[in-house]
Amino acid sequence: MIQALVILVAFVALLVLLVVVSGIKIIRPYEKGLVERLGKYHATVEPGLRLIVPFMDRIVKVDMRESVVDVPPQEVITKDNVVVSVDAVVYYEATDPQRLVYNVVNFYLAMVKLAQTNLRNVVGDMQLDEALTSRDTINTQLRSILDEATDKWGSRVVRVEIQRIDPPQDVMHAMHEQMKAERTRRAQVTTASGDREAAIARAEGQKQAHILEAEGRKKANVLDAEGEAEATRAKADAERFRQLTVAEGEAKAIETVFRAIHDGAPDQQLLSYQYLQMLPELAKGEANKVFIIPSEFSQALGGIAQNLGLGSGAPANGPSPRRPAPRSPEDDLAAQKAAADAEDAARASREASAAAAGAQQAGSGGLPRLDS
Repeated sequence: MIQALVILVAFVALLVLLVVVSGIKIIRPYEKGLVERLGKYHATVEPGLRLIVPFMDRIVKVDMRESVVDVPPQEVITKDNVVVSVDAVVYYEATDPQRLVYNVVNFYLAMVKLAQTNLRNVVGDMQLDEALTSRDTINTQLRSILDEATDKWGSRVVRVEIQRIDPPQDVMHAMHEQMKAERTRRAQVTTASGDREAAIARAEGQKQAHILEAEGRKKANVLDAEGEAEATRAKADAERFRQLTVAEGEAKAIETVFRAIHDGAPDQQLLSYQYLQMLPELAKGEANKVFIIPSEFSQALGGIAQNLGLGSGAPANGPSPRRPAPRSPEDDLAAQKAAADAEDAARASREASAAAAGAQQAGSGGLPRLDS
């Protein structure tokens, strides 16, 4: 009897333990729990250890993580009547577990069908080329439509990605041929543009070379002309300096002769004699074709004859010729010095005349001078 009572107590204790254990629930960090009491929504519980009333409460766990829905490939007719196969995926996350559980029976199936229908609408309004190159536009439009439609289901569409858009094989082949032709055309255009730019560059190079060559010749001619002008000016300055030097030399020679004559104090007889000696020297010039005897020649001869005592043909009753005064040795030396200075002055005058004649002939371009 006691043994049966112990078994009964143990059974009751086990039953109570099972009831207590069934009232303990654990909610994971990425989940939320919906507590239903007697088939009616009671509360939403957060992650952690939760206690419920056994046989009265029930907890429905909702995963709050971001999930993905794979939309199966489907045939879509584009605006230009091309059938393409479109494959997409939809990423979503739960925002309200109560609406997610109670507002839709099968959320996954509802999301797939909603994505397929809207995908047909979006891609069907586009040309094939536009659909192939506008995946970001398709993704944005689908995400906006699906997010608005699933808001009442307690979820948010994070993003939509188009995995593939596959045209038919014949269209693909035609597209490949078109792309090949387009790239061939671009290659030919690029080659032609390169040839044209190369030709332009070569022409520009030749043009610049000719311009630089012409400028070089121009500068060379200018420098040559400037050099010739400088040489001409230098020659003119040298000739002018030489003439000034000759003139200064002649002036100094004349001054020297004049001073020598003045210092020597020669008499009339000596001057007449030196005058006769200088006449042949004056006649030695190459330009002198006619020798003109000056009028003073007879006076000089008369003075010399008078000084030498050759005036016996004078009338008897005339006055006797005056004898020259006796000369000292200093007077003879002064007279000789004056004669030597006069001869040097005459020689300098002849050299200056010859140099002036040569300079005049060189300045006239080397033409022979006609003697009168």
